[in-house]
Order: sequence, then C-alpha cells, then structure tokens
Amino acid sequence: MTSYINQGFFHVLDLKALDHVLFFIALTVIFTFKDWKKALLLITYFTIGHTLTFGLSVFDFIFVKSKLVEFLIPITILIPLLINIYKSLKKEMYSNTNIYFAFFFGLIHGLGFSSYFLMRIDDSEAKLIPLLKFALGIEIAQIIVVMAIVFLAYFFQNWLKVKKRNWVLIISIMLLFFILPMIIERFSDY
Repeated sequence: MTSYINQGFFHVLDLKALDHVLFFIALTVIFTFKDWKKALLLITYFTIGHTLTFGLSVFDFIFVKSKLVEFLIPITILIPLLINIYKSLKKEMYSNTNIYFAFFFGLIHGLGFSSYFLMRIDDSEAKLIPLLKFALGIEIAQIIVVMAIVFLAYFFQNWLKVKKRNWVLIISIMLLFFILPMIIERFSDY
C-alpha cells in the first residue's frame, strides 16, 4: 500500500540522485528560521509545478526526451546558486524570487520524476493512485529536506553566529562544486 509513497520518498533522498536535495538546498539556503512559512510556500509552488508536468507526462500528454530533462535539472540548481552568490557578494537583500523558481523549475523536475515513476510501474496497472502516492512520498521527503536546511541555518546563524550573507555564500559555493561536474557530465551525455 505504501510502496509508491516509499519510492517517491526515497527517490528524493537517494544519494545517487542527489540533484533533488541539492535543488532544495539551493533554493532554501536564503531562508532563516523565521522564514519557515516561506520555505513551505516554496515547496507548495514546486509541488504545483512538478505535479502538473509529472501527471501530463505519465498520461502521455507531453513528452520530453529524458536526456534533455536530465541536463536541465542541474541547470535548475545552477541558476539559484549563481543568484545567491551574486546577491551575497553585492550585499543585496534576498528576495522571494526562489519561490517562483520553485514553480518553474518544478515543471522540469516533474518530467524527471515521471521518467523514474514510469520505470517503476507496471504498464497494465492503473496510474492515478500510484502517481498520487509517489507524489506524496516526494512531498514528505521535500518537507524534511527543507525543514532540515532551515534548522541548520538557524543553528549556524544563531548559535555559531555565522552571518546570513556568509552562510548563503559558503553553501552556494560548496554546491557549485557538486553541480558543475554534473552539468558537464550530462552535457556530454546529451
């Protein structure tokens, strides 16, 4: 009964598919503990985006080559990272832009979720209930990841007295070291 929920949950948290976690870190590193509601709003926007393309793709209303989607996913991580770094270096205020990125980039990630989901489902099986369960598993994992990031930000900024600007800059630069090789590898595969 919970098999598809577990699959969605562990798909996001799979260390071999780290791009989903990196994506949420890139988007939510700008939030502090007091911004937890904005962080949850970000998940909602992402959910709307990914559920839309996830469902449309699973039910064959749209098709995008998986190689293209796999290339675009790390690009969706790179863009917020570059904006985070730029704003940190310029000492500009962080905006709610990442919430809108969550929706738009969720559209791309939904296509990636659908490829994985379709590999897991039997062709003769009804798709709607398993799709909803898989999406629920994804949501649970995303909430855990985002709340963990917000709590880490709280710990580093309030207990260790790391300035928000430095927190965002350090985390964003660290993520670049993970994401750039992924982009290069997927570009060469594409």
